[in-house]
Amino acid sequence: MSQFDHENNLSEAENLHIHLTLSQDKEEAKASMLPPQTTPVPQPVFMPGMSHQSEEPVPTSSALPGRPKNETTPDQAKGGEEKEQDSSSIDLPRLRLHIQDIGHKGSSIFLSSVNASTVLPSSICSIHKHLYPSSSAVSSPSSAPSHPPPTRSVTLILRDMDGVAYTTGTDLDADHKEIHFSLRYIAGIASSRRTAEITGVIVHELVHCYQWNGLGAAPGGLIEGVADWVRLQCELAPPHWKPDEAPAKWDVGYQGTAYFLQYLETRFGAGTVRRLNEKLRRERYEEKAFWTELVGRPVEQLFEDYKKTLPKKEDGK
Repeated sequence: MSQFDHENNLSEAENLHIHLTLSQDKEEAKASMLPPQTTPVPQPVFMPGMSHQSEEPVPTSSALPGRPKNETTPDQAKGGEEKEQDSSSIDLPRLRLHIQDIGHKGSSIFLSSVNASTVLPSSICSIHKHLYPSSSAVSSPSSAPSHPPPTRSVTLILRDMDGVAYTTGTDLDADHKEIHFSLRYIAGIASSRRTAEITGVIVHELVHCYQWNGLGAAPGGLIEGVADWVRLQCELAPPHWKPDEAPAKWDVGYQGTAYFLQYLETRFGAGTVRRLNEKLRRERYEEKAFWTELVGRPVEQLFEDYKKTLPKKEDGK
C-alpha cells in the first residue's frame, strides 16, 4: 500500500492534476530548488487529460472534467440519450492517479494508451448503468434500483509488482478506495491490446469499489464473477476468455462465473445480476436461501442447467 499522505490528497480541489516535482507547492513548482521543509519521500504523480501522442508529459496541470463527454467505452457508444441521462445523474468520487515510477516502461505505455481523466469516469458510468441504473431505465417499480456504496474517492496506483491488479480500502476508511495496477503487467501487454486490456482491468477493479458483498459473506468467486460480468457487458472481454468452456464450479470466479451470470441474465431477464447485487446489499449471503429467493432454484441446479447449454466436447478433446 502506498505511504503518501492521505490528508493532503483529500484536501485537494476536486481536480485531477499532474505533479512531476517532489514539491506540492504549486507556486514554486518551476523553481530550481525544492521549497523548505519538503519531505524527502516522493509525492504522488498525477496525470491530466492527455492526448495519445508519444511525447513526454509536460509538468502542467489540467482539471478533470466533472462528466465525461468525448471518450466512451464500447458499452457507452451503444446507448445514446439514455446513457447520457444516466451519466449526468452520477456523483463521481474524487479520482486520483498515482504513478510510483514515471520512468518505468509500463508508465509510458499506460499514458499513451488511455486518458485517465476520461476512462475512470466513463468506466464508473458503465458500472452504474449495469448495477445501478436510473429510475427511468428500470422496467418496473418492483425492480427499483439500489444505491451504490458510498465510495468517496478512488486512487489508481501504478506500481511495479507481481500479478495484475487488486483493490483495497485505504488507511483512512473503507469509503476511500485504492486500485493497485501492475506496471510490469502493463509493460507486457501486446501493443494491439493495450487500450482495451488496460480499460478492461480498470473496469473490473472499479466494480470492486461499487459492488455489495452480502455483508461480507458472499463467496469470493461470486464477487470476482460480477466484476468480470460488468467487463463483459462493456465489450471488453479479452480474446483468451472461453465462453463455451464449462468451469469446474459455478463460483470459480472471474470469466467462468461471469458467463454463468450472463446465462442467468438471459434466462431470467435483464436486470437479474443487478437484483443479485441489490440482494447482496440488503442481507447476509446464505447460499440456499439466497438463490431460491432470487430466481426460485438452488444454484447447483442452475449450474447444471447452464452446463447443458454449452457445446459438448468430443472424446479425447
